[in-house]
Amino acid sequence: MDKLVIVFTMDGCPFCEMMKTQLVESQIEFVERNINTHADEYQLFVEATGSEFVPAFMIIDDPYGEPKSEGFVPDKHYNTIEEGIQIIKNKLNG
Repeated sequence: MDKLVIVFTMDGCPFCEMMKTQLVESQIEFVERNINTHADEYQLFVEATGSEFVPAFMIIDDPYGEPKSEGFVPDKHYNTIEEGIQIIKNKLNG
């Protein structure tokens, strides 16, 4: 089963840059969605999670078959970038 990681970011966000850097260093493939250029997608994510904080991410299981997704936002699902990266690693390997 394939999994897709989507990371919602915004310009000028140092935490977003830290998350992207750590994902690259961990060799985790992801799709970045800047909330300014992908506002419609981000609004759906905000409605689903109840949070506008970034960097936020979504993990989609089997995006080419029967997709199931989970959204994760700071201060609700994780408190540090390292915790967020660990969630991603666990979900990708689990």
